[in-house]
Amino acid sequence: MEIKGIHHVSAITKYAQDNYDFYTEVMGLRLVKKTVNQDDPSMYHLFYADAEGNPGTDFTFFEIPMLGNTYEGTNSISTTSLRVPSDEALSFWQKRLEEDELSVEPIITRFGRQMLFFRDPEDQRLALVSDENNQGVAPGVRQETDDIPYEYAIQGLGPVYFTVPALEPTEQILVDILGFEKIDEEENIHRFSAGEGGTGAEIHVIEDSSLPRERPGKGSVHHAAFRVHDKDELEKWVQRIQEAGLVNSGLVDRYYFQSLYFREPNHILIELATDGPGFDTDEPMDSLGESLALPPFLEERREDIENNLKPLHSKK
Repeated sequence: MEIKGIHHVSAITKYAQDNYDFYTEVMGLRLVKKTVNQDDPSMYHLFYADAEGNPGTDFTFFEIPMLGNTYEGTNSISTTSLRVPSDEALSFWQKRLEEDELSVEPIITRFGRQMLFFRDPEDQRLALVSDENNQGVAPGVRQETDDIPYEYAIQGLGPVYFTVPALEPTEQILVDILGFEKIDEEENIHRFSAGEGGTGAEIHVIEDSSLPRERPGKGSVHHAAFRVHDKDELEKWVQRIQEAGLVNSGLVDRYYFQSLYFREPNHILIELATDGPGFDTDEPMDSLGESLALPPFLEERREDIENNLKPLHSKK
């Protein structure tokens, strides 16, 4: 039983079309699955990833049109980072994002790596992290676009940031239950690593008791998911989480992977998810995300579901 790294991060958007435009056109990610929230099929669930939809590269969004603003604070997944191949790539992205008139901070060095923090149009807190000096979990498959060269393209998810009022309860779950290792810390940021390590397998926990508790809205993150090998291993994780006394979902079949959800003591929602079967289970690899995909248990409701969703239109 070993956490292999980051599987996906699921966030919230108010506007699916604007979200689609930004993450495909500006960020150059591939929409690998256009589906719905399986617990509420009235809303989109969009999956952006690398060129092949590999685990460890999925940044997903639930559309909730009635959302208000996010009031940032603790007990939250406070930043999602994305991996790029090199320090030079960060300079490319800094210029590109500034030209798009986004809120972009200067490039900094953290834990020996260069990083660029910025916000998307809904104030989603994001960062790009350079893999130039990185070792560990392999990157995803970069996708070249007309205006994003292959050597600068995003290649997966980087460290996930938690912000908590007290480190100890979260650290106990990460280390004693999930098997992460605390590597080091800088100021009030504590770095934890799993599996092969590296940018694709880290959680950075910010401890800050001065902040209020976050009130989520558009631009906030719903949960972070971490990779386990297969269903058999996930069933063992279910037992471990239950024995730890954590309220949890039990094993949930999401069709493209199996999942387990639970909240750690600082109220952050964590998911463990299997690497497979994968997004090409019901669509050919070369046409992922082009049509609305539904798991079998929702297929008989397709007509009603499609009638309640606004079609997404590509600018290309």
